[in-house]
Amino acid sequence: MSNPLSTILTDRNWLLADGATGTNLFNMGLEAGEPPELWNTDHRDRITTLYKGAVDAGCDLFLTNTFGGNASRLTLHDAQDRVFELNQVGAEIGREVADASGRKVIVAGSVGPTGEIMAPMGALTHERAVEMFHEQAEGLKAGGADVLWLETISAPEEFKAAAEAFALADMPWCGTMSFDTAGRTMMGVTSTAMVKLVNKLPNPPVAFGANCGVGASDLLRTVLGMKQSVPTRPLIAKGNAGIPKYHDGHIHYDGTPELMADYAVLARDCGATVIGGCCGTTPEHLRHMREALETRPRGDAPSLANIAEVLGGFSSESDGTDGAGPKRAARRGRRRA
Repeated sequence: MSNPLSTILTDRNWLLADGATGTNLFNMGLEAGEPPELWNTDHRDRITTLYKGAVDAGCDLFLTNTFGGNASRLTLHDAQDRVFELNQVGAEIGREVADASGRKVIVAGSVGPTGEIMAPMGALTHERAVEMFHEQAEGLKAGGADVLWLETISAPEEFKAAAEAFALADMPWCGTMSFDTAGRTMMGVTSTAMVKLVNKLPNPPVAFGANCGVGASDLLRTVLGMKQSVPTRPLIAKGNAGIPKYHDGHIHYDGTPELMADYAVLARDCGATVIGGCCGTTPEHLRHMREALETRPRGDAPSLANIAEVLGGFSSESDGTDGAGPKRAARRGRRRA
């Protein structure tokens, strides 16, 4: 499929994606429990600042402020009738920022999970999930998004529903899952299982990989697992800026800009092509990541010991692919706070 992201990927062996949405919006005054998607219309200037922060830091791609912009999540705020509007405006602001940058920057329409559990374990049917994802996709398309970006998914059924919805919208897409349970997603998907899932989709993503999760070390272990499964599409790594810690009533991430620079280079050497941050990642982190990717030479794929030494130990002994159950690993290696 010809699209702006695929085109830029033919010319580059790495792209820098953006960082956190929530962390940066909280720093601008977003309150806990407040739906950030409403800021697309209520505080357009702040969303412009969010996007521009990523672009000015050197990102080649940034996600729109639409992660929770589906009917199920917006129902919690009596905004279920505003799905198309909020997604369209979120993408429109992104389009304006990207077009004013003076270079090619990809606007990726963020699509998060529905927040419901799919049948047969839950009440959400495949048909309803496709309907919700399709509604959101059409809004993002109308707003000028270059590509749709499914993220933080745990269930394969939800991943499949989104792929079907994006085909209905005739939009290219990328997809990441969150491997936060001893190398697996909450619903049990492993790195190797995700590669198999992507390979079987009638409408596969342009690129796929992992985001969020426990920490940068665990995420890179997942990326290595995907790379060893010989994927036929570019891999995405969007790891958190360290480990969250509760301090003075707020969640803070302990990953420094220097640590995230190391992470970015390791992600590239693990086989990731699209490299960004997730929770806790600010423009300052992104600037260091960009500089590291531009100036440090490519190396061989790191060992797990290398990753632990640089970024800190893993949260579990198993990456999930050996069939072992969750078992906490002792923290090894150093971590720079």
